Amino acid sequence: MIRKTPALVALVALVGCAQSPAAAPIPLDQVPPSIMKISQEKLPDVKFDRAVKKADGGYEISGKDKKGKVHDVDLTATGEVTEVE
Repeated sequence: MIRKTPALVALVALVGCAQSPAAAPIPLDQVPPSIMKISQEKLPDVKFDRAVKKADGGYEISGKDKKGKVHDVDLTATGEVTEVE
């Protein structure tokens, strides 16, 4: 008997990844001011330099603190913070 389970699991994983929502980098000046304000309030010591707009309309705003450590704020399209790293 030939075991097809590992191949099937790999196929399902690949198909699942291929259908994941896309995210696109955007310039910081295209991020709504309210989203930037909330991000700066959550991480006041971070200089933000990157933004990604997610397929669901949310944002991930990233930057570095004075020591060079990268921090992120994930927000919904309405400005609700979902994660701070």
